[in-house]
Amino acid sequence: MELTDREQDPPPPVVRLSNADKAAVIVRLLVSEGAMPRLTGLSLRQQEALVRRMAALGAVDRRTLAAVAHEFAQRLDGMGLTFPGSVAGALDMVREHLSEEARERLTDLAEADGPPDPWRRIAAADPDRLNPILVRESAEVCAILLSKLPVAKAAALLAELPADRARVVAHAVALTAAIGDETIARVGASLLDQMQAQPVPAFSAPPADRVGAILNAAAAATRDGVLEGLETHDAEFADHVRKAIFTFDHIPKRVEPTDVPKVMRQVDAATTVTALAAGMQAAPVAVEFLLENMSKRMAEQLRDDAEARGQVRGPEGEVAMAEVVTVIRSLADGGEIKLIAQED
Repeated sequence: MELTDREQDPPPPVVRLSNADKAAVIVRLLVSEGAMPRLTGLSLRQQEALVRRMAALGAVDRRTLAAVAHEFAQRLDGMGLTFPGSVAGALDMVREHLSEEARERLTDLAEADGPPDPWRRIAAADPDRLNPILVRESAEVCAILLSKLPVAKAAALLAELPADRARVVAHAVALTAAIGDETIARVGASLLDQMQAQPVPAFSAPPADRVGAILNAAAAATRDGVLEGLETHDAEFADHVRKAIFTFDHIPKRVEPTDVPKVMRQVDAATTVTALAAGMQAAPVAVEFLLENMSKRMAEQLRDDAEARGQVRGPEGEVAMAEVVTVIRSLADGGEIKLIAQED
């Protein structure tokens, strides 16, 4: 009996699917491979539509599956960046880099796009407004609060608590596993009400720091006179102000040697020479510290210029030294350098 060749049936054409159907196919493929995609970023309506499409699709042949997967892979390959698609999502990405005022305004805008979330406002709050809550609330409420904050902020707040209180609050986190979403929401709403009832301070810096900043720029005679008067009227406050004062003489104790070149690059040449010339008489240790921690060639040039400048008397030298300190403070406030903590 002879076998005759028979023509094979052509493969079935690729089924044309809508974008919603393709999304359902990709999700189903990922699930089957154990790579469950995170769908919580979709709106409730989008999640419902996806599940409905998955329920409506029947069997998908291999050629159609391969075509959908290939198209999906091509789109991924051509994608450079993705963005959240909502104010709330974008705010979460850059929250820690915004000012408190900007965070509050954008939080209001984010909540206008969807249901209000008290925890979003709480997470955006300045740590100084959260500290009182951790002191007066129960350990369980504090544990919920820390659990809802970004890890870095929660760790910083926990570190500021007394050791005994921190241990109690940390242990209370273990008791939060069974707490329901409704309870979490009620706690968040209550804490937000407390925060909004707190008066917002007019000044961000403590009083002693503000007085210290003013005296940093004042002449030495004025500074000493003010401190003497404060000592008479309020010795404790005067002590805090002394700790907040940062003068040219304090530079070796507060500035890291590796940061000296960065500081001196921000001070103009004439001011640098005047400050060093004045400092050779008023603060020789600080002058030597600065010169020792810059390049040898620059240090020799500045030393020669300062010595040639001669003795600088009166306000001119104090203003120049104060300008160097102002630059240091500005770099520290901007996060470009980190000052050495002052010893008690």
